[in-house]
Amino acid sequence: MPIIKSAIERVKTNEKAQRRNAAQLSTYRTAVKKFEKAQVAGADDTKDLYINAISAIDRAKSKGLIKANKASRDKSRLTKKLAN
Repeated sequence: MPIIKSAIERVKTNEKAQRRNAAQLSTYRTAVKKFEKAQVAGADDTKDLYINAISAIDRAKSKGLIKANKASRDKSRLTKKLAN
């Protein structure tokens, strides 16, 4: 455990950021999974879930949780699934 005050504050800040990043990443993954599950089931609201998933991917990218290439790849795959 750090002794210096600035190091103690940094640990607290890092833990807070880790919780926030984990929650945002979970939201992104959940949105994608919901779309994929609805697509397989043939649900009526797949278009709305697709839009939510794309939005979640863009949000995760803008926050720096995923890289730009991964975001593009995920969006491409979801679009391909929507077309089928």
